[in-house]
Amino acid sequence: MPGRRAALSGALSAAVASAFALTVPSVFAQGADPAAGWPSQPIRFVVPASGGGGTDVIIRLVGKYLSEALNQPVLVENRAGAGGVIGAQYATTQKPDGYTFLAIPSAFGVRAAIDRNLPFDAIKDFVGVGQMARSPSFMVVSPSLGFKTLKDLIAYAKAQPKGIVYGSAGVGSTAHLHAAAVAQLAGFKSEHVAYKGTPEAVNDAMAGRILYAFAPGPNAIPLARDGKLQILASSSAAGARFMPGVPSLAQAGVAGYEGEDWFGVVAPAGTPLAIRQRLAKEMARILALPDVRERLATLGAEPVSSGPVEFETFVREYIQRTRKLADEIGMKPEG
Repeated sequence: MPGRRAALSGALSAAVASAFALTVPSVFAQGADPAAGWPSQPIRFVVPASGGGGTDVIIRLVGKYLSEALNQPVLVENRAGAGGVIGAQYATTQKPDGYTFLAIPSAFGVRAAIDRNLPFDAIKDFVGVGQMARSPSFMVVSPSLGFKTLKDLIAYAKAQPKGIVYGSAGVGSTAHLHAAAVAQLAGFKSEHVAYKGTPEAVNDAMAGRILYAFAPGPNAIPLARDGKLQILASSSAAGARFMPGVPSLAQAGVAGYEGEDWFGVVAPAGTPLAIRQRLAKEMARILALPDVRERLATLGAEPVSSGPVEFETFVREYIQRTRKLADEIGMKPEG
């Protein structure tokens, strides 16, 4: 019996040791840094707007350097429509594994502020990565209209019995907010036409099919310098840094409103913080490069870096402020 007990005891000890050997690595694996082996495959940025818009241009610029830094392909996927809702909703369906991110403009926050029936929660369904840039938005018209100042446009608009038509990158876009604020504060009748993206709205403003639109620097400045668009005002005083002589809305005669466009990156909720911090760090390094800063400046934008938690707070507070403003000017999600 003693021999049998010793044998059983030895067998039991061996079994426990074997089980421990199998379980210990998995325990340590769970506690491992999720960013340690990241990235091991291509990274994808979903852009909820059409190609050529401010968000698209900026994330492609950053993505070029990211690919070199991380030694992995960086893909940009445009999913435009419904004022950015289609692309954002799609991003919520992706795995939070650190390989799919959503590049967002300030329009993401505007839409969340005015539309309480979105198919996603802008705060709960996403986590922050970091901000990339900010840009004043420019009020653009066709040079063929002959307006010399914003006051000329306002006088023309007020003289139209049926009102005028302005356009934007979509219902709930930042451009929609800027344009609606001008119409409300200047006191003329207006109708909003929502486009698939900024380039489409700008093209129709350039052709004179709509009276005016607002566009960020990447879309407005190059065309204005080529004489294809006329800039009447900037949504903030910062516009003069990029286009000397361009007045702010207040300076041009419409007081009571000021705002800038911004661009950043978020991720599906559940994406590990360590990965987001690593990506934010790389983005900040890239945005500080002289070549990148120079390129952004030619587009009327300036780099802004922030970490995941800081950017989450920024987006949340922006939505709260914009909701209050939208209520004041009567901006609705149906346009």
